[in-house]
Amino acid sequence: MMWRRIVAVCSIALIAGGCATEPMRNLQRGFQNLFQTGKGKPALEAGLRQYEEGAYVEASRNLQTALEHGLDSASQVDAHKHLAFIHCASNRTGPCRDEFRKALKINPALELSAAEAGHPAWGPVFRSVKTGR
Repeated sequence: MMWRRIVAVCSIALIAGGCATEPMRNLQRGFQNLFQTGKGKPALEAGLRQYEEGAYVEASRNLQTALEHGLDSASQVDAHKHLAFIHCASNRTGPCRDEFRKALKINPALELSAAEAGHPAWGPVFRSVKTGR
């Protein structure tokens, strides 16, 4: 029964695909994100694992590859956030700010965990980007 509803909604979205209004384009993008296979997911997982292991050069490369290959919105935010952490940890404040801006553009409600927010390298940078300073 649930699948019938999903198919019906998808059918309506496809039929209305010819509509060129902004709300319709947003709806179509939403459906694409909902059913996206996430081709970048393996690279994201590798990048996050490398980040945890302290292999920041490799992690950076895989996180960027993941973004290029396609991720759902939540995974994009995670990738940008970890790229920001890597840049801040390497004293590259400008690129750190840029990555936080990208993450916040996707999810303006983004908050860091207590441990992340308290980090001396990226906590203050995130707060300044979040408040628009």
